[in-house]
Amino acid sequence: MGYDYALVHLYYTIPPAVLLTALYKPLLTSTDVYKILFLIFIAVTATIPWDSYLIRHNVWSYPSDAIVGPTLFRIPAEELFFFIIQTYNTTLIYLFLSKPIFHPIYLKSRRTDDWINAKWVGGALILGALAYGWLLVAQHGKGFYMGLILVWATPFVLLLWILAYQLICGLPWTQTLLPVLVPTFYLWVIDTIALRRGTWIIESGTKLGVQVWRGLEIEEAVFFLATNLLIVLGLVAFDNALAILISFPKLYPTITSTPSPALLVRALLMPSTKYDQKRLDGFQDALKTLKRKSRSFYLASAVFQGRLRVDLMLLYSFCRVADDLVDNAKSDVDARKSISKLRDFLDTSYAGKNVAQLGTIISSFPESSQLALELLPTQYLPPGPFYALLKGFEMDLEFSNFFPIQDHTTLELYGARVAGTVAELIIELVYYHTASQTSPAQRRQIVHAGNTMGVALQLVNIARDIQTDAKIDRVYIPTDWLKEQNLTPKDIIRNPERPEMIDLRQRLLKYAMDLYYAARPKIDMLPRDARGPMRVAVESYMEIGRVLQGPTYQVKAGRATVPKLRRIIVAWKALCT
Repeated sequence: MGYDYALVHLYYTIPPAVLLTALYKPLLTSTDVYKILFLIFIAVTATIPWDSYLIRHNVWSYPSDAIVGPTLFRIPAEELFFFIIQTYNTTLIYLFLSKPIFHPIYLKSRRTDDWINAKWVGGALILGALAYGWLLVAQHGKGFYMGLILVWATPFVLLLWILAYQLICGLPWTQTLLPVLVPTFYLWVIDTIALRRGTWIIESGTKLGVQVWRGLEIEEAVFFLATNLLIVLGLVAFDNALAILISFPKLYPTITSTPSPALLVRALLMPSTKYDQKRLDGFQDALKTLKRKSRSFYLASAVFQGRLRVDLMLLYSFCRVADDLVDNAKSDVDARKSISKLRDFLDTSYAGKNVAQLGTIISSFPESSQLALELLPTQYLPPGPFYALLKGFEMDLEFSNFFPIQDHTTLELYGARVAGTVAELIIELVYYHTASQTSPAQRRQIVHAGNTMGVALQLVNIARDIQTDAKIDRVYIPTDWLKEQNLTPKDIIRNPERPEMIDLRQRLLKYAMDLYYAARPKIDMLPRDARGPMRVAVESYMEIGRVLQGPTYQVKAGRATVPKLRRIIVAWKALCT
């Protein structure tokens, strides 16, 4: 009995697992746990017969003085643990790197020549590797070990390729190749140390005798590359299935955070021609809008899960499109026409009867706006906040005649209409998509607090955009505040960088912070699955206010910005709270 193999785990595999667990814990979801357990089960059950075969046929062996003793099908307990810990570590690396990715945008219903070529070329290469493996096994010579690796691994690779080649080809290399290479290189180093120490031994008659570097046999390098590739491809296939399930509620009306293996396979086997391409195009547009218009909420969206994330993006896309239809109108008359058409759209949507009429209304909007309207999930959102949002747009149009923000009451009303309403709708989506034991009275309090938080975020937005707003003849600082400084709104338009603006900006920010602290306790009562992500959304934006309160801040395109690293740190702290 010995402890050499156990010490390999103690020194080299367990510490990364502990570190990765500590780092990923704030991001961990029930779906992530399901993925980890699912992949470990598959890895262990698929590897045990193969590993046992290699040991029984003297391809590799373990000196009795290097292992503790207990075995299963001649496989040492330490080796069984290796299957688990390697899968666990590689999975966590993949989960870290893929967390920001919105997988549905990589689904395609249209079969292009590029996709067809990639599918067949990839399949041919995998089959070629399989054939080469069989040849080496049949020769039963020095290439026997390499042949066994290829014969064992390539059928799994081929199956996963056939099921998920769209995502395998479409995802950025940082989500596919990188989570394979990082743990593979690390395990190559560990393997070199173990082989040099004699912790495990490869019999000389079954290996090619080629080394990647001194002490690392080519077979071992290929083995760890193959096993990590299988883990990552399995995770990509899992995410491919989840993307299909969350994207098409008409095909899959009810899903959970832990769908059954049978449902996952069924989703993967569904022909891509059945995908709703219009919906997928809407996802693309929504993600681009979110990324372009709000870096803070784009960051926050990554920690929302499943259909909640989908519907939040669609809601945000609608709000931005509606806002742009008004703000970018050529004239006041055109802007009011857009508001009238949006009101007609809401009236018809909530009437829920005349589908043809709704289609006619949507087609009257610019083509670039139509998907945002068509995919808005009005079926489980209350109409009131949408109509209030339109009233907020109408307040913006009053700037063409006079300055409507007369006092802090009007300012708060404006913030409630253009931002508080959106916060209310977000919370309604949260309650629709997550399990909760919240009472109706408590839910109303939380929705109201969400409106207050939305006002706080809007005040930060106003404090940030004073110069930008002045360029379009808008001043959202209350007129009575300006009078206290012997100023008028027109003075701000002429010179938005005047010294008095420092105090006025700080007053706005203090007002925002007071509302933020008043609403925060209720926001922390949201359902557990959404609480952390909502904190990220709020804190990422409020950090802009904290930056503005400081003596110096970065300005881009007339706006204060928060450095990317700082935003990530703020988001991390919000999740850890």
